[in-house]
Amino acid sequence: MQKILLYYKFTPIKDPAAVMLWQKTLTDSLNLRGRILISPHGINGTVGGAMSDLKKYIKITKQFEGFKKTVFKWSEGTREDFPRMSVKVRDELVAFNAGDELIVDESGVVGGGKHLKPKALHKLVEERGADVVFFDGRNAHEAAIGKFKNAVIPETNTTHDFISELESGKYDDIKDKPVVTYCTGGIRCEVLSSLMKNRGFNEVYQIDGGIVKYGEAYKDDGLWEGSLRVFDERMTVEFSDNAKIIGECIHCKEKTSNYENCEWVACNDLVLICETCKTDQSRLFHTENCRQKAKIGATA
Repeated sequence: MQKILLYYKFTPIKDPAAVMLWQKTLTDSLNLRGRILISPHGINGTVGGAMSDLKKYIKITKQFEGFKKTVFKWSEGTREDFPRMSVKVRDELVAFNAGDELIVDESGVVGGGKHLKPKALHKLVEERGADVVFFDGRNAHEAAIGKFKNAVIPETNTTHDFISELESGKYDDIKDKPVVTYCTGGIRCEVLSSLMKNRGFNEVYQIDGGIVKYGEAYKDDGLWEGSLRVFDERMTVEFSDNAKIIGECIHCKEKTSNYENCEWVACNDLVLICETCKTDQSRLFHTENCRQKAKIGATA
């Protein structure tokens, strides 16, 4: 049986390059595939393989002093959901362009939002009602197919956009409200919640384990609606057969959660398109500009 592991750990790493080499050797020896990032702030990984090999990976990885308390989350999938095993060193685990601002110690991110487990989140909503604001810590295209009900969706194409969004003044009216940040597995909110607190948001929370853990607890019977965008060959996952479809085809507006890569190979963007419209290859372009550039390339 195969599975996918998702995990991260914020902890100071003195020699990220050495940790990278160790992790690459380890994952290769266990026939795993996936993506691992190492930075001076810690580790962030998604790896797939046989359960027996993944259990060995967890045991050995936890032998590193800073990774002892890493929480590993299991997800459906296989090593074939990834093209290769990639282990890289980066300045940041999540590219907010806030490396100099982020402070990490042995306990994790310093000054981040309070962690709420799914049950505690529901208690907060019961107690504070409509005052609670859900704030999406992902990119806008992820929120297009799944989000918490009535959430604030920032205008972001990449994580680089978040700091300018927070400093734009758009969200000043919620700075004194209880704000719950959320993202796929929790790592982006570790950073985002600290950036928000540094910019005057007074009561900031983050969902412990992110959308993944919330979905495991409540599936589609809670405050979440839609599909979850994931960054491997699966593209999207649902928490149950009762998942609500909230995305809209860019052409006919039919409800869909289906993403396809833009037909122009130089474009990295995705096209939200229904099964009917995607049968017309001319519609598999992110923009008209992409279509024209692909046409020029084909005739060059």
